[in-house]
Amino acid sequence: MSVTIFFLAIVGAIAGWWLSHQRLTAKPWLEAGAIDDFPATGASLQPAAKIGLGVFLAVVGSLFALLISAYLMRMNMASMEQGDINLGDWRPLPVPKLLWLNTGVLIASSAALQWAWVSARRRETGRLRAGLYLGGLCALVFLGGQLLAWRQLSAAGYFLSADATAAFFYLLTGVHGLHVLGGLVALGRTITKSWRGIGVEKLRLSVQLCAIYWHFLLLVWIILFGLLWLGASNLLCRTVS
Repeated sequence: MSVTIFFLAIVGAIAGWWLSHQRLTAKPWLEAGAIDDFPATGASLQPAAKIGLGVFLAVVGSLFALLISAYLMRMNMASMEQGDINLGDWRPLPVPKLLWLNTGVLIASSAALQWAWVSARRRETGRLRAGLYLGGLCALVFLGGQLLAWRQLSAAGYFLSADATAAFFYLLTGVHGLHVLGGLVALGRTITKSWRGIGVEKLRLSVQLCAIYWHFLLLVWIILFGLLWLGASNLLCRTVS
């Protein structure tokens, strides 16, 4: 539970600092003219989509914090058991080595979208499209790799209802995969806009939001992957000893 509180405190502090710089207490309706003509009114110049994404990421981060906290609490309960080699329903789970490759693919996807964002700022349409295509392709490969890892576990007898360890593995990776899938929908819309010949200026915000979202998913996955790997290593060591 302390991990959840600590994470939520960090998220709240970042959100509070960010919102304080958006000058949301402004009253732009008291002025006449364009918002840029009255910088002293305190009106927020941030696009509504970027503010919405920030709020959404805070909610998603809280969700993963709760899942991680539940995983750690359940693992600690198993570690406190005395004289039980099998650890009840919390047995060692062989984390598929394929996840290392999937992690590298997700890193490549995030890097590609960052490249697309930089290209958008430089108004390089060709590189912008290449970054979007490469990022989407790597994300699809990542999801395919996650499904393949699930098949490897199920073939080894680790089904969703096998024990708590397997259930948490499927839950954590599944929830993360659903968010990647949702990001692909938004990325697909951005790619469609680029195909229609929409100018780079109008695509810049969409590309930036996709890049931010992908960086967030990469950070969450690295935390989840490290947590699952360490949990499996600790359980294996305790079982052998």
